[in-house]
Amino acid sequence: MALLGLGVVFVYSAGVSVGGDSHGFTQQMKLLVLGRHTLYAVIAVGVMILASRVNIRHVLAVRGPASPVLWVVVLSLGLVVLTLVPGMGRTVNGSTRWLYLGPRSWGVSFQPSEFVKWVMVLALAGWCTRRGGVMGRFWHGLAPALVLVGLACGLVMIEDLGTAVLIGVVAVGVLIAGGASVWQIALPLPVAAATVVAAIAQSPYRLARLTAFMDPWADPMGSGYHPIQSMVAIAHGGLWGRGLGNGLQKMGYLPEDTTDFIFAVICEELGLSGAGLIIGLYLVVIIAGLGVISRCGDRFGRLLGLGVIMTLGLQMLINIAVVTVLIPTKGIALPLVSAGGTGWVLTAGALGLVASLDEAGYCNKTRFLSEDISAVAS
Repeated sequence: MALLGLGVVFVYSAGVSVGGDSHGFTQQMKLLVLGRHTLYAVIAVGVMILASRVNIRHVLAVRGPASPVLWVVVLSLGLVVLTLVPGMGRTVNGSTRWLYLGPRSWGVSFQPSEFVKWVMVLALAGWCTRRGGVMGRFWHGLAPALVLVGLACGLVMIEDLGTAVLIGVVAVGVLIAGGASVWQIALPLPVAAATVVAAIAQSPYRLARLTAFMDPWADPMGSGYHPIQSMVAIAHGGLWGRGLGNGLQKMGYLPEDTTDFIFAVICEELGLSGAGLIIGLYLVVIIAGLGVISRCGDRFGRLLGLGVIMTLGLQMLINIAVVTVLIPTKGIALPLVSAGGTGWVLTAGALGLVASLDEAGYCNKTRFLSEDISAVAS
């Protein structure tokens, strides 16, 4: 909730503009209370609270064609395919990653790749739980999961390489924790790496991002402009920053200041101390999540929690590494902070499910029930 609150504040701070209207800043402050991002944050908190009251373990009780997990997986992949159909998706900055919700005049869209990202965690946790006894056998345990991961990453990679890589890395972590053999997972990795290289080589804008990362100053007004302006924003922030709302780079210099590069705005306005605050809040969430996982006596709960925490932590690390120009630019948002209703709601919902593993106490109840059954059998 603290991250969402800071996200609302900095989305509006980064989105402020100077125009002919002398009351521009006053109107911006009104938007902070009544704007759509405030509504997204409220919805996200509501979804998180509802998810924390759900016993997600029940989704594994239904198997076969009626399985809710199966239909959710099919739905998520189908939505990604729809974005690739001409005329169906919404194109932003040359990428078609969104689907409109309602009439286009509303301007409300949905990002299916975000949905796939969290659905894959749920699906893999369920698969490893059901097939736990044979996960060490390639064809019976690991291969079907790899096919699903490959299909999801392949569809998402067409328009969103960064999210596809994130899905793949988290999938590997969940599969290994679920009992898969490390050397068996390593076998298809060269093919996956070659696919990523080919996707970069065949995309001019991805190649430009790579060359800009290697030497931003070679083309400071072209491909290197974005990383340079990000570094300038961070440098100007110093230790304590210019003050909330007083950043200069957001005034038309730093692209994507409300989304992928909002961390640079935070660094400029709150300085190193503000950056430390944001990172500290993420660490609190991650440590709390790991505590829930360690206390959970249910295999499905542990794997689900691990996948959610890995996704959140890796996404945070990738975004901050991009903003600080430690890795090439990727379209990865800062979770719960970067503007985006889809990301806020789904991330909050996933964290609510992790909270439900601890708050509902079903993991301990499941363990105690299994011990009672064992005692009766004895």
